[in-house]
Amino acid sequence: MEQEVYSLCFMCSVRCPIKVQAKDGQVRWIEGNPHVAGMEGSLCPRGAAGISLLYDQQRVQTPLIRVGNRGEGQWRKATWDEALDYVAEKLQKVIETYGGHSVALGERTQLATHVSKTFMKAIGSPNHFTHDALCKGSVNTACRSLFGYTDGQMGIDYKNTKHIVLYGRNLFEAISVKEVNNLLKAMEGGAKMTYIDPRVTVTATKAQRYWMVRPGTDLALNYALIHVIIKERLYDVAFVNRWVLGFSDLQEFVEPYTPEWAETETGIPAGEIVALAREISQDKPSVIFHYGYRGAHHVNEIHMRRSILMLNSLMGSVETKGGIFFKKGPGEVGGKPAAKLASQQFPKITVPRCDKVGTPDFPLPDPNHGTIQVLPFAILNEDPYPVKALIAYRLDPLMSIAQSALTKQALEKLDLIVAIDINYSDIAWYADVILPESTYLERTDCIQQANGLNPQMFLRKQVVPPRYDTREGAMILKQIGERIGIGHFFPYNSMEELVDWQLADTGFSQADFAAKGFVAYGKGPIFWDRADGLKLKTPSGKIEFRSSLLEDAGFESFPAYSPMPSPPENQFRLITGRLALHTHVSTQNNPYLNELCPENVAWINTQRATALGIKNNDEIEIASKCGSGRVKAFVTDLIHPEALFILHGFGHEAKRAARAYNRGISDSLLQENIYDKVGGSPAYHETFVTVKAA
Repeated sequence: MEQEVYSLCFMCSVRCPIKVQAKDGQVRWIEGNPHVAGMEGSLCPRGAAGISLLYDQQRVQTPLIRVGNRGEGQWRKATWDEALDYVAEKLQKVIETYGGHSVALGERTQLATHVSKTFMKAIGSPNHFTHDALCKGSVNTACRSLFGYTDGQMGIDYKNTKHIVLYGRNLFEAISVKEVNNLLKAMEGGAKMTYIDPRVTVTATKAQRYWMVRPGTDLALNYALIHVIIKERLYDVAFVNRWVLGFSDLQEFVEPYTPEWAETETGIPAGEIVALAREISQDKPSVIFHYGYRGAHHVNEIHMRRSILMLNSLMGSVETKGGIFFKKGPGEVGGKPAAKLASQQFPKITVPRCDKVGTPDFPLPDPNHGTIQVLPFAILNEDPYPVKALIAYRLDPLMSIAQSALTKQALEKLDLIVAIDINYSDIAWYADVILPESTYLERTDCIQQANGLNPQMFLRKQVVPPRYDTREGAMILKQIGERIGIGHFFPYNSMEELVDWQLADTGFSQADFAAKGFVAYGKGPIFWDRADGLKLKTPSGKIEFRSSLLEDAGFESFPAYSPMPSPPENQFRLITGRLALHTHVSTQNNPYLNELCPENVAWINTQRATALGIKNNDEIEIASKCGSGRVKAFVTDLIHPEALFILHGFGHEAKRAARAYNRGISDSLLQENIYDKVGGSPAYHETFVTVKAA
């Protein structure tokens, strides 16, 4: 029997709408949902590789309980009842001994995150973490400091922009299909792109203007741009006068940061900085200074992201076509959102988070996501209290948190590590129990509430039955919960029942998603009135250049710029990034994607490599304070001399992920675990490394 099912991809966190064709219980084809604007049938390489994930024999196929030492890979197969009973017994003992707050759960934000949060609230733990802080915690804080909204509550109108500026936002390799297609349409219509990065990426090759900036100096560049824009009155005077708080403070602050000063710091000629400021102001307000997706590079990340948002505000490119906007929910058109389990009433939690987010020690990061890079320190130091159990739900702390050796030390102090995963990730390899999750093609999932200019809901539908002995994550957590006495917080017996519960008050049913895979609350884009209708959530109701969020917590809105140091002699600044073929640390063992890109290499500047006697494809040893490893060199002029670049996500240690095992080098092995202590993001690009021929 043939069937077509509209669903959502989950080969990365973007969740692109897809159409899946299946015959006799076998998936034959996946393409982008043709009914969704911007998708129109297209899909990225990772999305196309979803079929090979489904049929991969190196997936986790059954529940497993560890029998050897952690990390040895010695397991015995278990039934679901046996594995769940084992987890429940161990978890119950930890909770009885140390309290519910001694349990931490980390996950990649997903449709069932409200189920995970429910689990943690029900056991009395504040220690729910998402990967968001690792990626963009400081972007989140920066957005709240200016607008009162998180970055997730804001969007970008690529399709109608006239000029976009990207700071290392490698849009054409970190693919979100709709974003890429919409930007391409804009560029076909004449929109310009300026790209700034120490490395020439695919995105750089599409730009009208590319600047090879000295690593870590984007903030200096932005201060000079702001200096020119204010000095020459290139900003949107009416918008700034109506909506900005602290303009005169900014004007005074950037006075010394001239283009000539920035040229010395960044390597970008002063005349070119002036030229960009003048050129982009001609297209305001339909311009975008992209505030970034991964904003986790340096300890001053919060101020780098704030400077980008200030540039948008100066251009008046807020809540306008071709600029940035605030996402609208169903309430804008009188609708109701899908219900979430986490909105139930729970016992009050009286202890702080173990990462101290929300306390005077670490006040500003978003407690809805936490800062999981702090978890190893909290475990090792038992500060503010012991953490003794970790549930890793498709989040790999060993490959995602910098300084993996430190993370391993912390994991050794835990009484229980549970991995809920599809693949043999490194944390699964290190866990005490692996509970295998069904792939996105094998399960129905929770509702996606897609807020935006036109609020919608999407539904991920099961296409084929599970190929192995796997279950949905939301069912796994419910079944553990039933065993430890919190089952009443999970009022469903199947994913279909959970979806029905979510939709009960929305006016929609599952049948409404059958025709196109989504439902819409309204018909057209919703923009608020820029003259008098912006619903800003800051205390002042303004865009706060002078930020009450920062200053009430004891931080300056305009701290003086600290020069970015060059690496010590004969060292490099380690930088990392992505390409279109892999998602973070999760797809390197995918049969299709592994064949296309099996390992990473180290980009090194030609002159620097020559001085070290290194030739292209030579094996080299990279070493930092935290670790060392070997990888092949890619000698090129397409990278700044101070930088050494490797792709994120390689160097896997789990032997049953045989294709990816021991291929390439892990950036987390080399990076130091330091972070922006205001905004909350890791500072992945603060590590210096030495390089020598192996």
